[in-house]
Amino acid sequence: METIFTEKHRLRDAKTELFGGELVQPHERPSRAEYVINRVRDVALGPVSDPQDFGLDPILAIHKPDFVEFLQTAWNRWSEAGFKGEAMPTTWVGRRMSDKRPNFIEGQIGYYALAGETSLTDGTWEAAYASAQVALTGADRINKGAGSVFSLCRPPGHHATADMYGGYCFLNNAAIAAQYYLDTGAKRVAILDVDFHHGNGTQDIFYTRDDVLFVSLHGDPLETFPYHLGHADETGEGKGDGYNVNYPMPPATPFEIWQSALSKGLDRIADYGPDVLIDSLGVDTFENDPISFFKLKSGDFTTMGADIARAGLPTHFIMEGGYDVEEIGVNAVNVLQGFISEQGK
Repeated sequence: METIFTEKHRLRDAKTELFGGELVQPHERPSRAEYVINRVRDVALGPVSDPQDFGLDPILAIHKPDFVEFLQTAWNRWSEAGFKGEAMPTTWVGRRMSDKRPNFIEGQIGYYALAGETSLTDGTWEAAYASAQVALTGADRINKGAGSVFSLCRPPGHHATADMYGGYCFLNNAAIAAQYYLDTGAKRVAILDVDFHHGNGTQDIFYTRDDVLFVSLHGDPLETFPYHLGHADETGEGKGDGYNVNYPMPPATPFEIWQSALSKGLDRIADYGPDVLIDSLGVDTFENDPISFFKLKSGDFTTMGADIARAGLPTHFIMEGGYDVEEIGVNAVNVLQGFISEQGK
């Protein structure tokens, strides 16, 4: 299996995250991708390739122009305003407040942020743009006949909406890839999000559409981030009714229960009959992940990959979460090896 990867991910190297009332080293940091790419190389998974540059148009097919312009300019405007630390929101457009966009950068950060943990820094836009190109290059490989590909994206993307960032995400890589498939000939795309945290951004983007089926397995949003989306009764609206499927699960969920939800999700995908399957590959379901509460073990990720392979679809793995423990590399690559092994039977 080919891996698409860029060293430009290192340009996103924030020093602060708001966590538990303290400013701490971010859980989403460059070493995450290094653990994964080192494991890819150690096991000789397949070739590792740099991304092509598909430009802004595929990004603007998902994200609103004003939001993209904000991400491109936010750090310089923050610095020019005289602020010394990394850019973090101090206000939000709360319920019953005006939805008018402020002019000043401090107000704009709150306007576009959906959560407060994710700081904006020098290099954030460049890394997010490169991450989207990693996803698009993987999509191009599938279009050219690859049965599977791994886009090792960092920063991740599934919490980013069309016009909001947060949860360490700025551009929604899976959504950008899904739209690219549709724009280049696919009729239907399925996104299977196995990250511990609900892909609220992906859900929001496709909630009223029937050309993308979104299936997510995640921690109960009554108990964990992102809190405000991801409930089982969120099934889509309008044309999208029935094309959004959530499987929220409680703290300490073991693999047996999680795998049962995966089986149901894969059945929904089979009924949908997509041309391609995107797997938003988060491995923060691991029992020792620092910001999650599921109990999957490293060996379970191999089984997960085999289960996904049995769907028999061209499959595009796009890296999402899984935080700074050495096993992130083992667990992510276990999914890919399990997929390859089952695919080869």
